[in-house]
Amino acid sequence: MSLYNVFDISATGMTAQNVRLNTTASNISNANTISSSQDKTYRARHPVFAAELTKASSSQSNPQGSSVGVKVLGIVESDKPLQIEYNPNHPSADENGYIYKPNVNVVEEMANMISASRSYQTNVQVADAAKQMLSKTLLLGQR
Repeated sequence: MSLYNVFDISATGMTAQNVRLNTTASNISNANTISSSQDKTYRARHPVFAAELTKASSSQSNPQGSSVGVKVLGIVESDKPLQIEYNPNHPSADENGYIYKPNVNVVEEMANMISASRSYQTNVQVADAAKQMLSKTLLLGQR
């Protein structure tokens, strides 16, 4: 595997963590919304990732092969139950007096955000280390 593939892997990792950060931010921003029906209530969303290991092994025999790293398969809604609260005086209450709140746990989302931020930072450091190694390799030829 070429040292240049490290940049591809690091870049896909940063892209994946960016999606994770954006999804987490969306969950946190909608954590306190209220709805009058289960169908209209915001549900927590989570990205799904996959490693592209099969492409990594094929790229050794084919240097022009497709990129390696992390692939974002999509974003799925959480299947946790919604928070249902009896509050007949609330303006958004349904005909039975219930309001519906999202299934977002803000503490879990904050931990997820910290984890995604640190993973993003690690990918930046990996790319920087690869850049420094390539620089030092080029300097070897000058002596």
